[in-house]
Amino acid sequence: MAIHLIRHGSASTRTENLADRFRPLDEAGQQQAAQIAALFSDRAVPAVYSSPATRCVQTVTPLALAHGLEIVERDDLYEGADIDLIWEFMEGLARGADNAVLCSHGDLIPEIIHRAQLRGMLVEGKSGCSKGSIWSCTWDGERFSSGVYQAVPKR
Repeated sequence: MAIHLIRHGSASTRTENLADRFRPLDEAGQQQAAQIAALFSDRAVPAVYSSPATRCVQTVTPLALAHGLEIVERDDLYEGADIDLIWEFMEGLARGADNAVLCSHGDLIPEIIHRAQLRGMLVEGKSGCSKGSIWSCTWDGERFSSGVYQAVPKR
């Protein structure tokens, strides 16, 4: 069982004319979203959750469409959210033995990974949190026991 944490893909530049919540993916981010969907083409994905930020929803839309799923937007995955709420949600999914994809932001994902490491998760290989990256965290029945990081490059 695994929880896959995806950082949204490359997005348009922050401007005063557009609220940050509504910034869309740029062309590179759209390509990353397509690559992410392809990476999950042979994996069971029963649920997709996302921050309500447009760039997050757009990052997991191709994946959700490929699996015939609706994206469930959750405010607790939005930038600046309470890490305890996200952690509780992730553990609940894991304890329910559901694989899931969660799309969030660069301020939250490193905190989640750090917390998992403090609780015994071993990181295999490289680590990071670049835009469009994926953390696959395996649940062993009691905790997240291993984490694998995969960057999805901009093309």
